[in-house]
Formats: sequence, structure tokens, C-alpha cells
Amino acid sequence: MTPWRGQRRKRLAFVAAGIIASTALAAVPGHTVGAAPRDGEPTPAPAPSAAADPAVPAVPAVPSTPPIPPAPASPVVPDTPAIGAYLDYGPLGVDRMAELSKWLDGTELRVGHTYLPGDRWSNIEGAPRFLESWAAWRKAKDDRLFVLNVPMLERNEDHVSDWEVRSMLRRGAAGDYDEHFRVLAKRLVDLGVSDTVVVPGWEMNGTTYTHRCGPDPESWKAYWKRIVTVMRAVPGQKFKFDFTPNRGRDAIPWTQCYPGDDVVDIIGMDSYDQPNGMTFDQQVGEEYGLQHHVDFAKAHKKPISYPEWGLFRNGDNDEYMRRMLKWMDEHKPLYNTVTDYCPHGVWQCKDNPKSTKVYREALSGLPTNPTPKPTEPVRPPNCSPLNLGDWVEYWLGGKLCVRFDWWERREQRARG
Repeated sequence: MTPWRGQRRKRLAFVAAGIIASTALAAVPGHTVGAAPRDGEPTPAPAPSAAADPAVPAVPAVPSTPPIPPAPASPVVPDTPAIGAYLDYGPLGVDRMAELSKWLDGTELRVGHTYLPGDRWSNIEGAPRFLESWAAWRKAKDDRLFVLNVPMLERNEDHVSDWEVRSMLRRGAAGDYDEHFRVLAKRLVDLGVSDTVVVPGWEMNGTTYTHRCGPDPESWKAYWKRIVTVMRAVPGQKFKFDFTPNRGRDAIPWTQCYPGDDVVDIIGMDSYDQPNGMTFDQQVGEEYGLQHHVDFAKAHKKPISYPEWGLFRNGDNDEYMRRMLKWMDEHKPLYNTVTDYCPHGVWQCKDNPKSTKVYREALSGLPTNPTPKPTEPVRPPNCSPLNLGDWVEYWLGGKLCVRFDWWERREQRARG
């Protein structure tokens, strides 16, 4: 469950006016404006209430999906941690990445993470000016990842009824919304970020979003396949698609929403320190929890990710922070991005000093290019090293080697 429900709408107007006024976006994404300003920044004004839901359309039948283009090669898990933080959804998020890296004594943030607005289809298509700064950041270095959460339906936080969600999912599965995702894919390719990690319909096993799976899991899966098929058909694309539920069962087991290995490249999980009183061991062992996630991804031969993680219901929990960092170090996700604003974060939030200390000590000063692991010296063929002792080898600059084929080589020279 994403922890912004009570906060998002309070920040819409301020962020829209201050950041995206020139982008031609009609409204800002409720999900992404959860990023609270840091100490000393002005408090956003509340946004107007959402409009009433329109009449429920007829529910069409779910047709079969078109053939799915072949997926690109599986993502390679990097040797060095691909870490990042959600710092703001717009250009300010890009700017703050350099500041956070400095705070971490030069540790490079290799993951840039943002969300498309889900209020209307024109914004889900990804207005070019909204994406430009993220594209420029991604292209500055070859080893960076750009992670983009994409709503699957408009009015994504308007508390749409299950009946209407079911109808919209079936329309999506029928191809009614194909063009929106075709436009988005083409824009990403045109901006030079054809290898974007796309996270459609995140936290689909919960109840927060219109793009939830629960009202009609079969239509949801068919619609996901449709989105992936359309976006993969755009020339030049190399997208990776990340299936990311909430940790735990939530409203529906997330395994019931899994659309299939042919249309999923990464299996992610949004995992916050919740509910109140739950220990980290319980988060690992619960039904559909952290261990289930790792095991499920392994069984499906997919890398894992943690697009959202952080503190939530248990205050300044340094034990959670320590254990979660250790968990990721052990299980090697393709990437992780901490949600860095109150109450979840560690840099832009002053409410979690103990957890902040753990995070900073664990991730400060990580090398950009780690020292290669030493390898055993290659033994020449037909050669036996002599053990002359450390002192002699020191002055000789290494071991001497006696060839086994010395007599054969001598005879060849004599005959030649």
C-alpha cells in the first residue's frame, strides 16, 4: 500500500504551479506530489476536490490479445548497487539527486525515479517537457537507469467504483487505450531513453488506484499484456517492464495478478515498514511477503527490484532500516529507490534521525568503479613453477618456471 493517501491532494496546487506550469500538464499526479518539501520550504496549498465520477459505461467482453513481440534480453544485475531515491516527480527531483549524492560523500545515485500523472490520458502519454530533464539525466552516463511509473488508467486516484474499474479494464484489454501507450513509447524513444524501466499499474493488489487488479484480475492481466505489446511494437524501444505489487496480501494476492513471464522483465515490490507493530522478520515471512517475492522471482527467472521502500507506521525504526539494507545487499535487486520524504525518508525528512544515521553510514562513499576481484595467475602450458622462497622471488620479481618440453624444443631446433 502506497502511504500517500492522506497527503497527495494537499500538495497538488503548489507543485503544479511551481514546477510544471510550463509543461502544458493540466494537473499534477496525486501520487508523485507526496514528496514533502524539505525544512524551510513553503507548505503547499490544498488542491480542489475531485470531480464526481461520470456515468458507468457498458462493460464490453474481453477479446484475445494480439501476438506479443519478443522481449529484449533479460536485465543484467549490476555488480555495484544501483541505488536511488524518489525526491520529487519533476525537474526538482533531478536537481536534488546531485545534492543527495554529495550528502552521501560522493556515492553516485544511478537510478532516477519518477511518476507520470494519472489524472487524465494526455498526461499518462508523457508530456515531452515533463520527461526532458529526466531524459537528459539518464543520457549523461551509460550505467544509469531511468524508472518511470505509468498509470494504466486515468482518474487514477479518484476513488472510482469497482464496477467502473471493471469496465475500464475490459476496455483496456479490448484495445481502446492502445494509442495512449503508443504515444508514450514513441516519446520515450524520441527523447533517447528507449531503455526506460516502465512500471505500469504499480501496487495493483491494493485499493488506492483505479488501475487496481481486484475487480477483474483476468481483464487486468489481459490489459497489461496489451500495454506491453503496444509499447514493444514501437521501433527502437528496449523497455523493461517491472511488475510491482505491495508487500503482503493486501486486497488480493498479487500472484493472481501476475500477467506472465513473456510480458514481465523484472518483479518488483513496494515495501514499507508497516503495519504498526510488525517486525522485519514478520515482513520477511508473511504471506506474499519479502521471502515470497524473492522465491517467486527466482522461480520465474526474473531479477527483483524495490521501486518504493522506507519507513511508515513504526516511526524512526533504525532496526528496520538496518535489516532492509542488509536484505537488499544479500538479494541483489536490479535497483532500489527509497521514498525520501516524511514520514518515509532519511534525507529530506528530519523526523527519523536514527534511521538516517544507519542509511548514511551504510551507503556513503561507495565506489563508482569497485576494485576488480583478484584472479589466480595463469599457469603457462607445459611449465612447472619453482618454489624458491619469498625472499628470492621478491628480488626476482616473481616465480621462475621450468618448461617440461625443453628437450623436445632442443631436438626440433637441431633438426631444423
